[in-house]
Amino acid sequence: MSQMPPSRHLPSLLAMIIFMQMLDTTILNTALPLIARDLQQSPLNMQLAVVAYALTLALLMPLNAWLCDRFGTRKVVFVSLLIFVLGSVLCASAPNLPFLVFGRVIQGLGGAMLTSAPRLVMVKAYAKSDLLRIINFIIMPALIGPILGPVLGGYLAEYASWHWIFLINVPIGAFAAWLTLRILPDFYHSGSHALHFDKWGFVLFGGGAMGFSLAMELAHRPHSAVNAMLVASGALLAWWAYYRHAKHSPQPLYGLDLFQVRTFRLGLWGNLISRLGISAMPFLLPLLLQVGLGHRASIAGLALAPVALAAIVVKPWVAPLMLRWGYRRVLSYNTRIIGCLIASLAFLPPNLPVLWLVPPLFVLGACNSIQFSGMNSITIADLRDHQNSSGTSLMAVNQQLAVGLGIALGATTLQLFSQYMGSARIHEAFRYTFVCVGLCTFLSSWIFARLHWRDGANLVKNQT
Repeated sequence: MSQMPPSRHLPSLLAMIIFMQMLDTTILNTALPLIARDLQQSPLNMQLAVVAYALTLALLMPLNAWLCDRFGTRKVVFVSLLIFVLGSVLCASAPNLPFLVFGRVIQGLGGAMLTSAPRLVMVKAYAKSDLLRIINFIIMPALIGPILGPVLGGYLAEYASWHWIFLINVPIGAFAAWLTLRILPDFYHSGSHALHFDKWGFVLFGGGAMGFSLAMELAHRPHSAVNAMLVASGALLAWWAYYRHAKHSPQPLYGLDLFQVRTFRLGLWGNLISRLGISAMPFLLPLLLQVGLGHRASIAGLALAPVALAAIVVKPWVAPLMLRWGYRRVLSYNTRIIGCLIASLAFLPPNLPVLWLVPPLFVLGACNSIQFSGMNSITIADLRDHQNSSGTSLMAVNQQLAVGLGIALGATTLQLFSQYMGSARIHEAFRYTFVCVGLCTFLSSWIFARLHWRDGANLVKNQT
């Protein structure tokens, strides 16, 4: 384990890495229709470029802790940055959709290692008394990225070229890799447990997640219903096999004892189901604005900025809200509000000025922020000390799975309706899609309604 004192530039390096990754997760969506035109694809087929990245993140994130223990944080971060830059170059040079998807998978391979390693360095490099100051500095890029991403993506695609969406990662990533070799501490663990990794659990758990995503992708294709059901059945079988494996393994990937914690179980399911609708919005909204309503990519990017801006504005009010009304009431009612807001987008008239979208999208962003903070904190509220690491890891994987599955759900629903109604009635297809994904989020409120009224009290008792 590295004993060198942290460089004064280390927080800036960690913030740069997190900013690059957060920017990359939001910059692509507004440019998808223009990329589809250049690649001679329908915009409704472009979800694979987003889903591939999200699912690669989700599937490979469990490797983070083991890789850092085995090879050291400096090597892991350096190699991950190089892989991420390589993936960005491949995406920028993509001549067709399959090549773009391949590049996004390579990007996700690097991005998966960058999700936890910088946070691990932060926790190990600084004393607990300094953590709040460091976290407040590093968290700002994570908040700015989702605001800047859609705007920058729209303007680059419209006024320069969509290739620059990926090429801007090259100088940032190369500079971060150079700094990593110079100033990043090299934390690792040489003990015997550092060499253990539940390989079979990783294969079975990841295979089930990949199977469900593939089944959803097959569902909208003509004459593929049987194949979709077969793949979904295989995914269920893989997860059943993981359950059997984890039951008898001394060190499973994710221990089954986590699911004996009621708030963790409800929080995990609520996270997954409610995010299916919420996660579809960053993909569906730019398509609605550009394909359905005929706005330019730059306008679509500006219209999405209030969603992320509201998330920052409402943050200071989340804890007092939970203290006043409790997790059960806030999460169950807030989920219904989000579902109704998503469904209300179905009733937008085709000639509506884009400025009229700002208030409802701002409210949606505020409600999303409350939802994410509440769901994440209640999920880990009652975990014991020895469960914190694996529980937090599973929650992060669950969130990335929800992003990928939510985009796949939104895209599949939109494609099914557009195939049924025809391209001339694409606006109606968007309407039915927003109602469906909004209903999905609305119905997830029954999960949070099963919380006890005092659940989460240990999280807010010190807020008075």
